[in-house]
Amino acid sequence: MATATPTPIAGPSAWQGDTLLDDTRWRFALTEADVAELHAALAVTMQKGQPWQQMTKADFPLIGLRQTLAALAEELENGSGLANLSGLPVAAFGDGLRHLWHGIGLHMGSPVFQDCNALLMRDITDEAEDTDSVLGHKLTARDGSSFKSSKARTLSNALLRFHTDRCDVVALLCIRQAPMGGVSRIASSAMVHNTMLDRHPDLAALLYAPYHRARLGEERGGELLSYALPVFGQRDGRFTSHYSRTYVEAAQEMLDVPRMTAAHWQALDTLHDLAEELCMEITMQPGDMQFINNHVIYHARTAYEDHPGATLDQRRCLHRLWLSMPNSRALPKDQAVLWRNTDGGAHRGGIAQA
Repeated sequence: MATATPTPIAGPSAWQGDTLLDDTRWRFALTEADVAELHAALAVTMQKGQPWQQMTKADFPLIGLRQTLAALAEELENGSGLANLSGLPVAAFGDGLRHLWHGIGLHMGSPVFQDCNALLMRDITDEAEDTDSVLGHKLTARDGSSFKSSKARTLSNALLRFHTDRCDVVALLCIRQAPMGGVSRIASSAMVHNTMLDRHPDLAALLYAPYHRARLGEERGGELLSYALPVFGQRDGRFTSHYSRTYVEAAQEMLDVPRMTAAHWQALDTLHDLAEELCMEITMQPGDMQFINNHVIYHARTAYEDHPGATLDQRRCLHRLWLSMPNSRALPKDQAVLWRNTDGGAHRGGIAQA
């Protein structure tokens, strides 16, 4: 059942960045035997000649690496909520890299759709164009100015604020890093919650009440759709937080959405400030695989600069998967408006297809 009175979150998911940065529990590395097994699994898949989107877990056979991936999944759900697997020689896998990354994802969980066009893997890179106009996601603010969707901000080289994605676990494979910037900033939402509960209990209580969010840039017609969902939630002693300020701001530009009070905005400002205070910073290197449990972690990114004149295939690039996890926690019932299924271990998250 959902918790009526906010209580502090105990356990390893509530951490401070300066402490976790020096901890090795979330750091994993591929061995030579692991890399050899990945080559062998890729050979099986490529021999079948099927597109990576049509792969099943059986098409990418892994035995030796299963134990490591199981340990990652355990750390994500019952540990810190963060796992980094390093040591993938990306250049060695050539055109099979998407097959390999999707195959790893299938052994972790079930990849879910990242947009309304059944996208399963997104390239996080600077597309250097007006993505909203190209995709038909333009939103005009009430003052007549243009409002950028979360997707457009992601596909640029600009700073990304702390947020969560619409899946149990977001998985990022670093293909190329920028020569300047692009630093990952990671904060425990459980620790942000606990600190706010201690310092500003009135503001923490507001975040347990619904905030309206737009579906801008996600579902078809999302610039006209909104839903109400709390930022914080608990069920059966487990915590979850879903937060992206951009969707809240977009909803406030819609005429039929209740206007937020100054206290509501102050609660979001305080959440951001605490995430800044408590986070740690990581610069991913090519071959790094980063896994984040969105229920207990906020992630952000600093702005970055690619090499001058870099073409699309030379720019900073991460391959992103959204995963529904078989060991996921049960969620409060009011989260169904976003997740559709709130049962633990359920197939959930991602963008519903029309």
